[in-house]
Amino acid sequence: MRGVAFVVACLVLIGGSEDPQLRTALAQRGAAPAGVQFDNVAAAAGIDFTHVSGASPARHLYEIMSGGGLFLDYDNDGWQDALLVDGGSLVDQAVARRARHRLFHNRGNGTFEDVTAASGLTHPGYGMGGCAADYDNDGWTDVYITNVGSNVLFHNNGGKTFTDVTRTAGTGGAPSFSSSCAWADIDRDGDVDLFVVNYVDARVDNQVFCGDTSKEFRVYCHPLNFAPLRSVLYRNNGNGTFTDISREAGVLDQRGNGLGVVFGDYDDDGWPDVFVANDTTPNFLYHNEQGKKFTEVALSAGVSVASDGMPRAGMGTDFGDFDGDGRLDVFVTNHEFEGHTLFRNLGGGLFEDVTFKTGVGPATLPFVGFGTLFFDADNDGDLDLSVVNGHVMNSPGHVRPGAKEAQRRVLLRNDGGRFRDVAASSGPGFGLERVGRALAAADIDNDGDLDLLAVNNNGPADLLRNGGTPGSNAVLVRLVGTASNRGAVGARLRATVGTATQLREVKAGSSYLAQNDLRVHFGLGTAKQIDRLEIRWPNGKGPEILTGVAAGQIVTVTEGKGVTARVPFARP
Repeated sequence: MRGVAFVVACLVLIGGSEDPQLRTALAQRGAAPAGVQFDNVAAAAGIDFTHVSGASPARHLYEIMSGGGLFLDYDNDGWQDALLVDGGSLVDQAVARRARHRLFHNRGNGTFEDVTAASGLTHPGYGMGGCAADYDNDGWTDVYITNVGSNVLFHNNGGKTFTDVTRTAGTGGAPSFSSSCAWADIDRDGDVDLFVVNYVDARVDNQVFCGDTSKEFRVYCHPLNFAPLRSVLYRNNGNGTFTDISREAGVLDQRGNGLGVVFGDYDDDGWPDVFVANDTTPNFLYHNEQGKKFTEVALSAGVSVASDGMPRAGMGTDFGDFDGDGRLDVFVTNHEFEGHTLFRNLGGGLFEDVTFKTGVGPATLPFVGFGTLFFDADNDGDLDLSVVNGHVMNSPGHVRPGAKEAQRRVLLRNDGGRFRDVAASSGPGFGLERVGRALAAADIDNDGDLDLLAVNNNGPADLLRNGGTPGSNAVLVRLVGTASNRGAVGARLRATVGTATQLREVKAGSSYLAQNDLRVHFGLGTAKQIDRLEIRWPNGKGPEILTGVAAGQIVTVTEGKGVTARVPFARP
């Protein structure tokens, strides 16, 4: 926090001139539709989960950071299931025994069934988040869980159970404080590799006192009280095992307070790059040098720090093309009075901080943001933003009068490249105040619009069903790799609808402790079809081109075979 002077500077920036190039790039966008409504249907849908933080008088840092959530279709029935990652305790065994990860099977009728007991998804350590992908190309999505302690890889046994294969796979690593993770085929050899972000050295035996000793008032420590940690990169050997290549890949050279991670080919050279959001230390942007190593280029690219030259409290992050110019932009959530940061991709490996120019800054100044994502909330064809917020202080009112631990969510609607917070008019799901952590998106009812899963620290999880936008159309695209990895993670899709083009990539793990639906969603507005769909597969081959893809359906495209299945959207 930088106090009143920082806020005044931000308010000055709000009035700055708008980028004319940004407006030109979006000139073909239509008028924004009426606001979409989100309802919290968790109870009615059977998502009965309350996160166990293990909050204790000792105020261990991990207690306030946990709460992960993933969407995945673990049994390949065409419906997105939900995995909730629980915390626990590292100092109280009774509390630790109460915590367990929960797997909810989507019945396809608007409800979910808790199938945890028979799933084999055990709960060792203190859970943070996770990411999911088919690492052995057997057609079934596997799960990696990050922990305070050793991480765990669960192999999917044909959609029925999971087996802990961490030891044989070699992905546990030394006990650490891991946060987010993501999969991508970094060397384009046909299988997915794994990037794991670690936070700070806040071990139980490395605890320090933060607060007011005279009043015996203790708070959770600022991360700068602890040493930063290094991220880990595991290369998939193609035989069920992995090799830690962090050193030779250049990842081990940097230490940071890593919280969020996302893969994306920001320079469109055909190789997946990595962005890491660091908490109060400069962010990292790892450029992929054709699968051989990574070069950290955040400072020269303009995404290391904000426009004032200062690092932010980076937590959640996502790549997305918000302005429709065919380049991936970067969004990062931060602490209150900082504003969540939006970096616009200028091309040529350079980004510009457009946080206040686009309206994101003033809309997010009051919040402590964590999970976030770019998504087309209203099916109008451009990417909106959502953020779950929640303080990291157990008693924030002692630090700033009026500050609250539980905070409402933000929904930033994209109107021609400028964002406006429409949470107040977007239904009761956005009016809830929680200590938000993970946020993930999926079309849970296969009706063509994206729903949200919000996981809250030491509170109930919320499932926000999208009520849809009357008159709008969409297409969901499911990709199946053959020469590429089976889940087509890292594929790049361009959909042309009229004069506008939408860019999407298949991402397995992003935001903060979260993962979205692997199927790619395209909102079409009132258009009846995608005129041209170009697919560049993760191995760099393509583009594979489809024309006249009709709205109102889930399309399966198999690498080299074109469309292999079509399923109409379910009726609301």
